[in-house]
Amino acid sequence: MSRFAQMMCRSAPWRLFAGRVVLPWALQGRELRGDVLEIGCGSGAMAAEILRRHPDVRLTATDFDESMVAVARRRLAPFGPRAEVRRADATALPFADASFDAALSFIMLHHVVGWEQALGELIRVLRPGGMLVGYDLLADRGGHRLHGREHEVRLMRRAELEQRLDELAADEAQIRPSFGGTVARFVARRAPA
Repeated sequence: MSRFAQMMCRSAPWRLFAGRVVLPWALQGRELRGDVLEIGCGSGAMAAEILRRHPDVRLTATDFDESMVAVARRRLAPFGPRAEVRRADATALPFADASFDAALSFIMLHHVVGWEQALGELIRVLRPGGMLVGYDLLADRGGHRLHGREHEVRLMRRAELEQRLDELAADEAQIRPSFGGTVARFVARRAPA
């Protein structure tokens, strides 16, 4: 993540916007409960809002960037045992199969060159019937323009996302392009055992 993106992610305006606007839009009316995993949590803004709004959630937030993990740990400390923050690679999550009731990915997969593998990991750690919810930039309609020239970025196309969710045998997969097709919200469930 660029320095500018890190500063933005840590800012008070982003936290307010993320909690009041982005989170409800990303969740698409779905309720969270039980054990929830968020990959690429950044500063923990979305995680904190999830914990505020969903009192039955125990949230594990991960990020690859150690500096963001430190910020998220401080932000989520007031939630005590309901929140855990760990450094983790999204393509090799350090959790057992079927560990979570929901897995979340909010505009971070484009930072993962092997985003297909990261999606596979998210489905793997879901319990049967568990829900995957996320959103990310799409390459189809210029999502790359929103990210400038960062070299660590690999945007997906809608057809690639559909194909990967199909390969993972994810049930009830839905992809909803937004903002002229530059962003896609997606949901899926891990197939029952």
